[in-house]
Amino acid sequence: MQTIAVLLTVHNRKEKTLACLDNLHRQLPITGYSVDIYLTDDGCTDGTPEAIRERYPEVNIIKGDGNLFWNRGMYTAWKKAAETKDYDFYLWLNDDTYLYNDAVQTILECSHKTNEKSLICGVTCSKTTGEVTYSAFHKQKKLHPNGTMQECEIICGNFVLVPKLVYKNIGNVDWTFRHAIGDHDYGLRAIKNGIKCYITPKFIGTCENTFSPPLWAQKKTPIIKRFKILYSPLGYSEPIPFFIYEKRHFGLFIAIKHFLSIHLRALFPQLWK
Repeated sequence: MQTIAVLLTVHNRKEKTLACLDNLHRQLPITGYSVDIYLTDDGCTDGTPEAIRERYPEVNIIKGDGNLFWNRGMYTAWKKAAETKDYDFYLWLNDDTYLYNDAVQTILECSHKTNEKSLICGVTCSKTTGEVTYSAFHKQKKLHPNGTMQECEIICGNFVLVPKLVYKNIGNVDWTFRHAIGDHDYGLRAIKNGIKCYITPKFIGTCENTFSPPLWAQKKTPIIKRFKILYSPLGYSEPIPFFIYEKRHFGLFIAIKHFLSIHLRALFPQLWK
């Protein structure tokens, strides 16, 4: 019997979180596996943890203070899981990702094909358009599923399987990053350690991509507010963590270039389309 720890972090999205857990539980039990769920409640005030306890009392809920955001919330759930048991797999899951009924089986089969030595990134699509939303990148190109396991470098963390061997080599996501970048960093750290990354050969579920230009990059936003948002976790481009990430993986020149350009964009958003 192999063991899987499913890792989530949530904040005030009760209905989405419950729907996500519902879709996960429809796939359980999985023959030959035992599955435990570790979920960081990052300061929810909408009754999310209470609703989870009522519907799924077996979920291990770790209390956060509302300042962990995605990456540090995942770090917290992962740390608790690893301290509890020496799991064979750690499975990242975003609570706005709605899994198909064969999603877990699909990603496990992909891992077995690599002898459980690689990172596997699940690919999602839009429920309305069917287009790829979250995937991974190869040579800066977003990959589309084509029926085969394609190798990649930069992963998106919506649904990612980390076998024990990978965890033992790389460890947890990096606490340096609060919200974004931690998943990209993890995939690149894997490659630096000789570990390959692949995407699933087909879609594993749906997740809508609601990206729009951040408020710090919009001229209508007052300049002081632009910089406050830029330096907040939800600005998705925190200059200092992003500098650390780029210096680590792409070199000092690229890191400095983008550190300067992102501040210029916040100052003069009208110069960018």
